[in-house]
This record gives sequence, C-alpha cells and structure tokens, in this order.
Amino acid sequence: MRPRTLDEVVGQQHLVGPGKIIYRMVKARMLSSMILYGPPGTGKTSIASAIAGSTKYAFRKLNAATDSKKDLQIVAEEAKMSGTVILLLDEIHRLDKAKQDFLLPHLENGRIILIGATTENPYISINPAIRSRAQIFPVHPLSPDDIKVAIGRALTDKERGLGKMPIVLAANAEEELSQATNGDLRSVLNGLELAANSTDPGPDGKIHLTLPIIEESVQKKALSADKNGDGHYDVISAFQKSIRGSDVDAALHYLARLIEAGDLTSIVRRLMVTAYEDIGLANMPAVQRAVTAAQVAQQVGLPEARIPLADVVIELCLSPKSNSGINAIDGALAQVKEGGFGDIPPYLKDAHYKGAANLGHGVDYQFPHDHPQDWVAQQYLPDRIKGAQYYQPKQNGRFEQALGNQYWQLKRAQRQGLKGHHHPTN
Repeated sequence: MRPRTLDEVVGQQHLVGPGKIIYRMVKARMLSSMILYGPPGTGKTSIASAIAGSTKYAFRKLNAATDSKKDLQIVAEEAKMSGTVILLLDEIHRLDKAKQDFLLPHLENGRIILIGATTENPYISINPAIRSRAQIFPVHPLSPDDIKVAIGRALTDKERGLGKMPIVLAANAEEELSQATNGDLRSVLNGLELAANSTDPGPDGKIHLTLPIIEESVQKKALSADKNGDGHYDVISAFQKSIRGSDVDAALHYLARLIEAGDLTSIVRRLMVTAYEDIGLANMPAVQRAVTAAQVAQQVGLPEARIPLADVVIELCLSPKSNSGINAIDGALAQVKEGGFGDIPPYLKDAHYKGAANLGHGVDYQFPHDHPQDWVAQQYLPDRIKGAQYYQPKQNGRFEQALGNQYWQLKRAQRQGLKGHHHPTN
C-alpha cells in the first residue's frame, strides 16, 4: 500500500498537500535534501517513495545503522551513471562520520537527493554538517480520519491491498483500528492483514472482522515511546510544564504515561527538579515532601510507587509557584560568565595562614556573632559589582513572603549601615 505519488499519501498535508512545500518542490522538479522527523508508521518512507514516484527518479532505500559505506558507494555509482537518485536513509541519526564524509560531496553536487528519516529530534541527534544541507520537516501521528481513509483503500485495492478478500469490517472494529495505535498506520495495516488472514469465512462466505478480532490483532502502541526516544523526552517535558501550570489532571496523565513506560528513574529525577525549580521558595515544605515521595517511590518500586507520586504531584500542582531561586542563580552565573566578578574584599579573604595579615587578608573583618542579633552592616560583594541583586522575591506563598520581607529588611539595613563608612580594600 506504499504511495506511488504524492496524491496517494495519507495525512501530512502540511507537507504534501496542494501548494505545500514538498508538493511545490516536486511540481517544480527542484528537490533538495530533507530530513523527515516523527514517530514510527506516520509516513516518512511513504513520502520519500511518493516523491520518487512523482518525479520518476530512481529510488533507493538504505539504513544508516546497518548498511555499509560500500552500499552508499553503489548508490553513488548509480547516480553517476544514470542521473539523480533519491536515497531514503532510515535512522539517519545513526550515520557515522565515515559515511557522512562520503555522502556530503554527492549532496553538494545534487546527484543524490537525500531523504533522511528519523524518530529522534534532528536538532539534537543529527550531525550539523548533514543538518545544514537538508530542510527539516516534522511528520505527525495520523488522525483517526486519515487512518480510516487508508483502511478503506486497503480493503478495496485488489492489486496491492485486501480487495480480493470478502472482508466485512464491523463499524466498532474500524473505530478501534483507527485509534488503537496512536497514529501509527503501519501497525494498523499489519493488524488488519493479520486479522484478515487468520479469520475463517463465516457461513455467508465472508470474513467478518469483529471488535474482539481486531483487538487481538493490533498491538497497541506504547504511549510514551521507548525510554530513550525523543517522544519520551516530550512526555517528561509535558509532565513538568503541567505541574508548573497547576493543571492536576494533565500532570497525572503524563505521570501515568511515564509509569506505563516503567521509567521510575526519569519520574523521580524530574519530580525533584520540578519541585525546586517551579515551586521552590513559595512552599519549601511541599518541596521537602516531594523529595520524600521520590525516595519512597524508589524504595517501594512500581506499581506501589504510583501512590506517593500521585499524592505529591497533586500537591505540587495546587501549591503556590515560584522560580525566584533558579532565576537568582542563573543571574549570578550569567554575570560571572561575562567576567563580572571583581576582587574579593581583603577582609573576607582567607586569614588562616601565617603572613595573611601582612597582605591585609582578614584585617578589619567584622564577625557578625559579636554584634547584636548576630548581624553587622558589611560589604560582601566585590566593589565592581557591589550593587548586584540576583534574588527577586515573589509573593505567591507565605514562606517566600516571609523570606522576601527579611531580604528587603536586610538590604535596607545594609545600605543605611554602610553610608559614610567604607572598608579599606587595599
């Protein structure tokens, strides 16, 4: 059922629909190399096949992980002899340097039009030398309506599909088929074929594909992708953003996807990061409870770990939020990286070694514990950046409100105490 022309591609109309980028490339016969990026079974190979069919160029398919440099050389020789070849390179994120170096000049001279296919984020996983020579196009999981179109074609096509078989697909079975694989058409067609070939005709001579038969034949696609796949990082990202956005039900949904994938390590790590990054000083007791829940989850393991995790995810969602901590340290880091640090005031320098006083180290240092309330006005930042202020207290929770009040009170006292008084800095 592989498409032979762009008109036969199901879904991905943002790329292959009339007037869209790949449609225009093919129509103008001005193809450039591209990387198609998206989940399995969503049409990456189909689009490459359709481009080749629509342009009548030779079409070859290799796998970057398993095929050798010699296989690439054969394709290059063919391109030299007979003109342009469209090369679909599956798993392009696995392309090693030797194969890449061989390919680059052929991409430059246009003999090989490379269509890379990958399930990994190309901006992270693909070498910049290849990436800069290709346009990156995302492909998306197919909608149930797209999948129903493909099912209809498969059931009626007598040449390449199941059209010669007397199949009757129940409406609820078609509905299940269109939604069971999370937009993976390959899995749908494989399941449909398995169901058709393994079901005996009924008394009326027809093959009745019912809901139970389809449910048995289709392996449902894991919602969270594999633990190392790009989709998995998207779920983790959505998990944190849902907690940050205070959406309990969305956060529990993404937590469930991560639990279903069995990746307790990622859940625990992300939960602790989220607690400190997004709730932080607005509710430090909740942050501590998140750490405790993460530790309990690791000790008891799945499936029981879901209980403390759910409790604390709900609490973090409904808690006041503050990112003042991460903003403060990132502000300090940014200034340090720009060279904004200056010399440490001499009275703050280490004075534990003999001769330190001769250098002025530790001289005139005021020991806070010798003063009322264990505090004294004293400049701690280097002169160059003595006015730096990284922490901006928020007012979203009582805990940080109290910290903020103390912060501003100390700032005011520091300014007043240092007026007209300057520590020696030489």
